[in-house]
Amino acid sequence: MIQNEFIARREELMDLIGAGGIAILPSAKPQIRNRDVYYPYRQESNFYYLTGFSEPDALVVLIPERKAGEYFLFCREGDLEGVDYAFPIDLVDEIVPSLIANCRRLYYPIAYDREFDERIKDWIDDIEVFAIDQLLQEMRLFKTQAEVAAIQQAIDISINAHKRAMQFCRPGLYEYELEAEITHEFLRNGCRSLAYPIIVAGGANACTLHYTNNNCMLKDGDLVLIDAGVEFDYYASDITRTFPINGKFNPFQRNIYDLVLTIQTAIIDQVKPGNSWNILHETGILEATKGLVDLGFVVDNLDQFYVPHISHYLGIDVHDPVDYKIEDTWRELEPGMVMTIEPGLYIPANKNIPTEYWDIGIRIEDIILITENGYKILTAAMPKTAAEIEAMLYN
Repeated sequence: MIQNEFIARREELMDLIGAGGIAILPSAKPQIRNRDVYYPYRQESNFYYLTGFSEPDALVVLIPERKAGEYFLFCREGDLEGVDYAFPIDLVDEIVPSLIANCRRLYYPIAYDREFDERIKDWIDDIEVFAIDQLLQEMRLFKTQAEVAAIQQAIDISINAHKRAMQFCRPGLYEYELEAEITHEFLRNGCRSLAYPIIVAGGANACTLHYTNNNCMLKDGDLVLIDAGVEFDYYASDITRTFPINGKFNPFQRNIYDLVLTIQTAIIDQVKPGNSWNILHETGILEATKGLVDLGFVVDNLDQFYVPHISHYLGIDVHDPVDYKIEDTWRELEPGMVMTIEPGLYIPANKNIPTEYWDIGIRIEDIILITENGYKILTAAMPKTAAEIEAMLYN
């Protein structure tokens, strides 16, 4: 991400805060895995969004319209470019209270870190305090061209990883062996951070939404669901495909697969500026109910087969933190938003369902950019129809 992107974001945030305001954000803390071993470090998303700075032990301070300099970064010793003032992190308690004293409003991530909350209390006296999260959520919701390009890069790498796993798949392998193929493709492209834990769910495991054990054998005649995405320059991808382990859908699997694809297509057709978020979910429910009834299912409670929340915003976080409702009104879609569309049908063993449909779990997930006139499918290069998938398997 180029420096001009971070500069523009800081300027936009300072415009929102206005003269007399001050924004303070701490970096993420390193997290201990066990004893003296740490998890791989990842910067806090909002902190990175504003600074592009990926090291721990840092604090950013923004003071709009301060003539002597608006952007302060407290960090470990080192030379930094593009910062009005850079100070050692050890001087925070000495310098920040004097900066706050000249301001009337403080914006910071309240309750993000209890220790930092206590520190803030020590720094402030008579000043209004506001949560900064809402301002940054709204900013992050609308992606620039550079952000879309980073997301697309993450998507392209993830697509290649999915294809690699699909072509490697054979009956008798274990789920973790497909996970290894995906991880290999991520790493060989220089991406060491997953957007979320990889799901490789064969057979009945696909009926568990967030299955991540990935330790079962892949059986001839079953399907396998793979949900995997990587981060590129902190931006996430999120793709799911379901395919036959032996390379060929049986008629019952094909019925459900085609229905899920029909549901997804109908939802995507509703992605356009001005449509409310809830229209997508209502469309999915309508199509899922109709399709299952047409297949002979008794649908007394759709929730036993279908999860109605089939979409989320995506960006620096795979689930970007956004309010789906504004007060009591569903948010309308607008150009620049990036979101997933991921309907699925999950059919566990049930005496009221023909046995041929038991343990079929299918999800199809794509990433969509909302444009001025409609949408663009950023994952369009990933095979999706049953015929396309069968043509690629074992080739």
